Amino acid sequence: MLTALSIRDVVLIERLDLEFGAGLSVLTGETGAGKSILLDALGLALGARGEAGLVRRGAEKATVTAAFDIPAKHPARQLLADNEIASEETLVLKRVLGADGRSRAFVNDQPAGVGLLRQLGELLVEIHGQHDAHGLLDAATHRGLLDSYGGHEALLATVRKAHEAWQACRKAEDDARAEAETARRDEEFLRHALAELDKMAPQPGEETQLAEQRSFMQGGAKLSEALQAALNELTEGRAVVSALNAAHRLVDRAAAKAGDRLAAALQSLAAATVEASEAVAQIELVLADLDSDPQKLEQIEERLFTLRALARKHNVDVDALGALQGDMARKLASIDSAGADLKKLAAATAEARAAYAAAAAKLGEARRKAAAKLDKTVNKELAPLKMEKASFRTTIETLAEGPNGEMGGGPEGLDRVAFEVSTNPGAAPGPLAKIASGGELARFMLALKVALAGTGDAAALVFDEVDAGIGGAVADAVGERLARLGVDVQVLVVTHSPQVAARGLHHWRVQKTQGKSTSTTVVPLEAAERREEIARMLAGAKITDEARAAADKLLAAGA
Repeated sequence: MLTALSIRDVVLIERLDLEFGAGLSVLTGETGAGKSILLDALGLALGARGEAGLVRRGAEKATVTAAFDIPAKHPARQLLADNEIASEETLVLKRVLGADGRSRAFVNDQPAGVGLLRQLGELLVEIHGQHDAHGLLDAATHRGLLDSYGGHEALLATVRKAHEAWQACRKAEDDARAEAETARRDEEFLRHALAELDKMAPQPGEETQLAEQRSFMQGGAKLSEALQAALNELTEGRAVVSALNAAHRLVDRAAAKAGDRLAAALQSLAAATVEASEAVAQIELVLADLDSDPQKLEQIEERLFTLRALARKHNVDVDALGALQGDMARKLASIDSAGADLKKLAAATAEARAAYAAAAAKLGEARRKAAAKLDKTVNKELAPLKMEKASFRTTIETLAEGPNGEMGGGPEGLDRVAFEVSTNPGAAPGPLAKIASGGELARFMLALKVALAGTGDAAALVFDEVDAGIGGAVADAVGERLARLGVDVQVLVVTHSPQVAARGLHHWRVQKTQGKSTSTTVVPLEAAERREEIARMLAGAKITDEARAAADKLLAAGA
């Protein structure tokens, strides 16, 4: 609920701090006292359009701060999370409007866009008046309100889940069909390209290996000459290996006379002999590789260049040719099995569609039952509000299939819901905003809100002169319904009706004072002051004892 409203320099209000409680709160005052300024100020905090004319004359800026106490699971908290704004126990909306018309917005003391402020405002407060009603006049909200009224949360969850499953099956089928059609168009190319790749059978890392072999063999002549010279040094004349073997034998014979002193020398000569033999063998192996196949360089180059040409043709790296080969094979395989696979996917889609249709139909049936109950409840409220000739109805239209048999609807089901009214017997019903006059519209809104009590997310409801043009028993009926509504949700009412004012749990008087400049103030009324205010509303300028007695009766009836 709205817990506090702080206003600085808005039109005639210089400084004002109000605290609000639960239930029905009423604001009264003479015409022109500035009651509408309060609503304009609240609207600023809720993201309404700001105009420079709202800034008090002589002030540099106007500031309005509204504080709300909302439940942990209120949609506003999710909106805060989506915008990375810390959610605190109290939600504070602030708007600063400069004299030049520029404004700034803050949410929990963090800078925010006015758009976010407006989104939060729509979740927190509903304002209903003769010419202004957020939410109920928008037919897009009617289905959600009916579902809340009917308690359709479980049915809605089932429909949403079924719709999600159906859409997933449709996407899988559409993707498979598109892939098969694309593959079919490219079948000839795929078969030719795959044959080329199968013939080459590219291997991962092959390009690097071939390039290294090519480089090795391109330098074969010089490398062979160098290696042969090295081999000659090791093997011709008194060969190194022979010399080492001879030295090893001579030292080995002398070792017996030297004790352990020649053990290390024998070990080193043996190791040197092995290493020299291994070096000769490795050089001979490389020379043999260079001389074994004179055409090998040509074969290596031919394969390397062919692989690179294939890679350029398909716009991939050489190492990716193997993956491309597998992908083409799968696409060709899908062409062969496409018919059977598509049949399976189409069957799954049809099954999911039928499950969604069944769930949506069950929800639609529940909606029709809830609509009949809502219509009866609202129409019962109209007669006491002096609208006995008017009628209210909820229309539910099942969305038709499209020209290609495509089912209408979505995650919320197959129904389009709209609230319609008729103000005279025999007159065709129509949308609320087009059929009802200003006063009738406000009372229709009140009747609807009473019927829908407890089903919305709004933290507060504001009614601006919902009692305009009525009095007596009708005004008392309005007051009684506002008080009843205040049991479920916080209600703020700007009223000229003493019958409505007497029903309030909290009462403020809006008054204009004259000093160096004209200003508007708001005064909370205690019991005696409240009696005088209601008597003034009954009697006019001169308050009589009869008016005070009548005020006592109204207050007693409203207690």
